Amino acid sequence: MNSALTSFGHARVLIVGDVMLDRYWTGPVQRISPEAPVPVVRVRADQVRAGGAANVALNVAALGARVRLLGVIGRDAAGAELRALVQARGIEAEWIESPSLPTITKLRVLSRNQQLLRLDFEESLDRTDGFDRASLRQRFAQCLADCDIVVCSDYGKGTLVDVAALIGLARAAGKPVLVDPKGTDYARYAGATLLTPNVPELEAVAGTAVDDADLLARAEALRARLGLEALLLTRSEKGMSLLRAAQPPLHLPAEAREVFDVTGAGDTVIATLAAALAAGVELPQACRLANVAAGIVVGKLGTATVSAAELEAALHHPHADTGVVDEDTLLRLVAAARARGETVVMTNGCFDVLHAGHVRYLEAARRLGDVLIVAVNDDDSVRRLKGPTRPLNTCADRMRVLAGLRSVDWVVPFSEDTPARLIGRVLPDVLVKGGDY
Repeated sequence: MNSALTSFGHARVLIVGDVMLDRYWTGPVQRISPEAPVPVVRVRADQVRAGGAANVALNVAALGARVRLLGVIGRDAAGAELRALVQARGIEAEWIESPSLPTITKLRVLSRNQQLLRLDFEESLDRTDGFDRASLRQRFAQCLADCDIVVCSDYGKGTLVDVAALIGLARAAGKPVLVDPKGTDYARYAGATLLTPNVPELEAVAGTAVDDADLLARAEALRARLGLEALLLTRSEKGMSLLRAAQPPLHLPAEAREVFDVTGAGDTVIATLAAALAAGVELPQACRLANVAAGIVVGKLGTATVSAAELEAALHHPHADTGVVDEDTLLRLVAAARARGETVVMTNGCFDVLHAGHVRYLEAARRLGDVLIVAVNDDDSVRRLKGPTRPLNTCADRMRVLAGLRSVDWVVPFSEDTPARLIGRVLPDVLVKGGDY
């Protein structure tokens, strides 16, 4: 599986679908409005992100794959902002401009990382008269030669009103087609390679299931009826189930340790799946990668992406985000933290007899950033520094105690008298030393 991470750079993904601009207004709530029983948010930050099919493109790009995006925007400020966001990530985009419809925009109002309200700015879902459908088909056909796989990201906004024709063009060109579906007319997805519905979307088409066995039976019947090679059913806290012809279902348990925000999780799933398949990964393994990526992204706020470094760290250290780690694991975890924009703090010491002063020192160090690494002298280096009667506690015991502190994220041993080599490999943003150093 790890080799797939190094070969994403050779993958070429074409994405077509409903693009949109996600805007976030955030600030504190300190009172209730005198005009109505609603909270008053004092807006302190205004952030914009690419959403919909554009977020799928950003997720593919974050993994290091080449991506081309085809979508419809309006001739407005929101469209210009979306163009800039996509361009800043190095994504090749083919924009169809609509003279009559605005760029789809979703505005979310948040306080203390909780979503209070969402406002959608869009016209009728029927966009058939709002843009040049023939131009979209033509550009899509021209892009097929330079891709390994196609993703159709359908949010029901009308860009994929001719999705059956697009699937036909791609399949005729020998390109696999992955579809994130919407609505209840799944017949128009017939002939695609794979669909990624969630449980409510599946039941809206195939009927409400009475139990898990019935759910999988309905999913398999839908797969067979549409002539799909596979169907990946995303099941929230139950993980994912992959259904293929003449093979037993493959069940993947949920990877998320803490669900913070499910916005855009489906985008991450299909993006990771597409990038992995385009890189030559077999379907079951690609689904496992997508499942891990979904577990990472739901721990982030709003529409977000997962980098190759984060994915690799999760694969190598899947069961804990904290604790005693070896040096190579630490470097992967640090790379993932940096990919999330976190500040890395590092300190070191023998910590042979841990006392309250140590605890206060480590708490102060942790406040200087987002994650704290404690490098610990191994037993031999402690003897060289403090004499033959030390340490009083073994390195394993010292590290275990440090890892149990709330302020400490990762504990790593080193064998030299000083941590200079290790510091040079980690290159923390902040290096903390005690006053007696």
